[in-house]
Amino acid sequence: MSDTKNTNKKFVPKAPQKPNFQLWLIITAVLVLIGLTWVQNRNSVIDITQKRFEDMYLAGDVSQVTIVKNMERVDVTLKSASLSNSKYKTELESNSAFFNQAGPHYSFQVASLDKFANDFDTLKEKVAEEDRIELKVANEENWGSYFSSFGFLILLFVLFWFMMRRMAGPSGPGGQIFNVGKSKAQLFDAENKVKITFDNVAGLDEAKEEVQEIVEFLKNPEKFTKLGGKIPKGALLVGPPGTGKTLLAKAVAGEAGVPFFTLSGSDFVEMFVGVGAARVRDLFKQAKEKAPCIIFIDEIDAIGRSRGKGQMPGSNDERENTLNSLLVEMDGFGTDTGVIVVAATNRPDVLDSALLRPGRFDRQISIDKPDINGREAIFKVHLKPIKTADDVDPKKCAAQTPGFAGAEIANVCNEAALIAARRNKTAVDMQDFQDAVDRVIGGLEKKNKIISPDEKRIVAYHEAGHAVAGWFLEHADPLVKVSIVPRGVAALGYAQYLPKEQFLYQTEQLIDEMCMTLGGRAAEQIIFNKISTGALSDLERVTKVAYSIVSVYGMNDKIGNVSFYDSKSDGYKMTKPYSETTAETIDEEVRKLIASAYDRTLALLTTRKNELEILAKELLEKEILFQSDLEKLIGKRPFEKETTYQAFTNKKASAPEVVNDQLGTPEIESEQEITGESDVVPESKTEK
Repeated sequence: MSDTKNTNKKFVPKAPQKPNFQLWLIITAVLVLIGLTWVQNRNSVIDITQKRFEDMYLAGDVSQVTIVKNMERVDVTLKSASLSNSKYKTELESNSAFFNQAGPHYSFQVASLDKFANDFDTLKEKVAEEDRIELKVANEENWGSYFSSFGFLILLFVLFWFMMRRMAGPSGPGGQIFNVGKSKAQLFDAENKVKITFDNVAGLDEAKEEVQEIVEFLKNPEKFTKLGGKIPKGALLVGPPGTGKTLLAKAVAGEAGVPFFTLSGSDFVEMFVGVGAARVRDLFKQAKEKAPCIIFIDEIDAIGRSRGKGQMPGSNDERENTLNSLLVEMDGFGTDTGVIVVAATNRPDVLDSALLRPGRFDRQISIDKPDINGREAIFKVHLKPIKTADDVDPKKCAAQTPGFAGAEIANVCNEAALIAARRNKTAVDMQDFQDAVDRVIGGLEKKNKIISPDEKRIVAYHEAGHAVAGWFLEHADPLVKVSIVPRGVAALGYAQYLPKEQFLYQTEQLIDEMCMTLGGRAAEQIIFNKISTGALSDLERVTKVAYSIVSVYGMNDKIGNVSFYDSKSDGYKMTKPYSETTAETIDEEVRKLIASAYDRTLALLTTRKNELEILAKELLEKEILFQSDLEKLIGKRPFEKETTYQAFTNKKASAPEVVNDQLGTPEIESEQEITGESDVVPESKTEK
């Protein structure tokens, strides 16, 4: 399904943010408050004595006298003609920048208003009849005084109101303190549809069929319910990181045609008690209003862990309350069959059993790392937007990347495009993909790393030891590339192999694997009669394999058919499931196994010392050798086995309708053409 409205949408720059009206309002109020207070203080009348007032009155300069009863004060207003008199004009103008012509101009305090009234009557008798004025009485409301007295309290109230509005707003720094119990789920519907469809998902054919059926449930429920079936309530996507769980959910959102709620398990977690459970209830309330719909919870292990583990007695576990609310909403008294819950996790072992039972998650869809067919399909998807050269073959790329997940394949394709652009190429060729695989697996090439000649010689013989040991061991993986070019943080060299796509390993295969891994240290012992710290990662790997043989797979005669591996353990075991005597026996058998493999490798490399010398010298000269170079130097491998790529291409060749892939690249049938110019890995030896 596609949406022309969305596919043709171009990037629109965000409009400049408008000024905050509330912020400017509060700034204006503060300025007005300060201005009123200042003006009031600066425009106050001049205080005089009652004696000076009497002199003004007798001189005929007063036009009005007002008694302010509530202030116990007398205000004096001069005649307009008197204001031009220099003795008044200079005094009034110097007192205030905002000189008020209307008055009052002077004032004085009185001890008793009644006594002043009597004194004023006496004063009137001393002037002529036409100069006599009547005494006025008034009550003053001085707003400026109110602002001066209560301005700080008013300002504090306005600031508090402004902060509360910001905290309650959607973009407030308090994070919606009044909406903390609301769900944070993002809704995708017809207006903002997801553009990813099932065509963008490759390598997950079985999982795709399962989720496509869920989409079909919502689009055409009568097809399934008419026979008495019920629509599943939930599906759990389980698989390692990078295998495409979230991508599959996006495809469901793009294909479903119904409202799609998506959020992460951590979105339910909050510092406030009860918020997680409230958000679960609010989420399902919104979903039921828009039913039929889908809820997708990514990383559900954030809230779905088993209850009762790691909890202090008497404590209140907020995560458990959230899980309890989720369990009730998914399958309780008030559940709605129109809401389907899809969840994803890479830690299914830690989930609570009540969450996994049918009725909540009816289906568990396993999404594993893709096989060679799946990797080819994934490469085809990611190669579509890349301008590639004619020599780029998705089948070849798939054979060179065993164990890669979908995210890693996408990273390889992107790195190849970046490398080609850095080299100013017009198209991405196979060499760029080989360098991208090296970059993803081994790390950045350290071209300027200073290595002494002695150290470089040790690294060359170490890597040659790996190559020769693997070349002459029947069950070892075929070598593809050996290099002494430094990569990564501390890798001085590495050998890369092409592992076979298999699920079961026999004892002989594991033993040969250990011998090949110990080839580097054995070569150092034979050539220099000394050993170095370069075999750190080799020894770590050999030790893990040896302990697995003895204590996990039951391949040791002395320990017997016993496995001490607990598949349901979360990794925090405080006790061992065996006695100290058994532990000593396991350690002893592991040491015997490793010593036997090391002695076998020493004997092999001693016999093949000439081949070891030839490869080491060639490595010192060229730094990188491929399988074709080994065949020229020490002959063909004595064990004729069909590689994974050969088996894959032969299988493809038997079906003419699928011989040519989408890119139209030719088939490559010989092993030398693949391995002679490629770098493949997962089983790599890295020296430190």
